[in-house]
Amino acid sequence: MNKRTNEHPLTIGRLAARTEVNVETIRYYQRLGLIKTPRKPVIGHRTYPAETEARIYFIKRAKRLGFTLDEIQDLLEMGDGCCSDAKNKAIQKRDQIATHIQDLQGMMKTLNKLIEDCDSNPDPACPIILSLAGRK
Repeated sequence: MNKRTNEHPLTIGRLAARTEVNVETIRYYQRLGLIKTPRKPVIGHRTYPAETEARIYFIKRAKRLGFTLDEIQDLLEMGDGCCSDAKNKAIQKRDQIATHIQDLQGMMKTLNKLIEDCDSNPDPACPIILSLAGRK
């Protein structure tokens, strides 16, 4: 048992279960340098400090906000004292998301038009298929 937390040691399997990520995700994060790989003891399994669990939650929250793993690495390296740098990264991400939303709205408008064309089309040729084929 872990004396600090009165829990079982935090092996990769337990870490994956607690953070709700796959074991392979943890290994991938280790390869990228997002989390440290603990040393393998002579006997037994590697155990992870509680900080690793917190770091995985940080990564998951940042991914939900649209940050890439490279961007997350930058945020992790900034630490707590670089608010203006973190703010600039957040502004850039927000602007990228706004552009993406505009693109998605344009796509939705186009699809709505094609669906309307399909609904009002007496022709056997489908306007959606014709448009995708570049013949409309």
